[in-house]
Amino acid sequence: MKIVITGANGAVGQAILRSGSRTTGVQFAAAVRSERAAEQVRSQAGNADDVVQISYDDPASLDAAFHGASAVIHLAGVLIESRDSSYEKSNVASTRSVVEAARRNAVQKIVLVSATGADETSSNRFYRTKGEAEALVRKSGLNFTILRAPLLLGPGTAGAAALARNVSEPKARLIGGGRNVQQPLHVNNLADAAIFAAANPSLAKSLTLDLVGPVSLPERELVERAARLLGRQVRIGSIPKAFLSMMLAIREFTGSKGFSRDALEVITAETRLDPLPAAKALGIELTGIDETIRDSVGLRKMK
Repeated sequence: MKIVITGANGAVGQAILRSGSRTTGVQFAAAVRSERAAEQVRSQAGNADDVVQISYDDPASLDAAFHGASAVIHLAGVLIESRDSSYEKSNVASTRSVVEAARRNAVQKIVLVSATGADETSSNRFYRTKGEAEALVRKSGLNFTILRAPLLLGPGTAGAAALARNVSEPKARLIGGGRNVQQPLHVNNLADAAIFAAANPSLAKSLTLDLVGPVSLPERELVERAARLLGRQVRIGSIPKAFLSMMLAIREFTGSKGFSRDALEVITAETRLDPLPAAKALGIELTGIDETIRDSVGLRKMK
């Protein structure tokens, strides 16, 4: 069985390739957009049997990558926009191209990694475009599984990098004092879920699942918990959310790209969801919060 992973150079893609090394009978093709990304995948420990360069604007490159594939795991998307990567282009257009290529190549299943809160009617452009991408997959006529993920922690994730920064100094300044409730998921759990869903056509068939971690807790508690595991003490300071939102509005008015009010809303969103339905449907065991934190701040390697 051949499974194609689009956006394989990101943290989730790398986790899938690491997990894939334990999967028998599956050939993984890592599809990336640049030679630099291809070299990054080749240099990482993983199970990429093939690394191919694609363009979502070039159907021929997608056809070459998808030829003979049984499933596609689509990871492409952005939270922070740049001059070359808008929400509409990265979240929606890439998904449309992947769906069309999957149809042309008779791919049996598509697994889309989305985000908790995705909603095509949302006023938030990130959530709206994620919802639009989900709608494209649902209406495609293909067998699918959609996995909505929250804050991801674990090796290589942006969440782990932020957590490590926050415990590196005696004082951490968090937006709104870090009172927003999060439900972090270990990136390896998402990787396993994506592989299981892709390799088993009947697993979580035609389902949209909120795949979240086992514990909901305020961001400040997450930082304090990480500090305790490291044997440190961290004081929590506050960055006023309203003031930050006003500054971002001024930046956006000038046409600047980058961190935006939409992204601010996403990273400070409240996540309180039942973790059991998705875990049960996918047949995975969720990693505990302390183990997830340890993997995020390097304690596992220090042992």
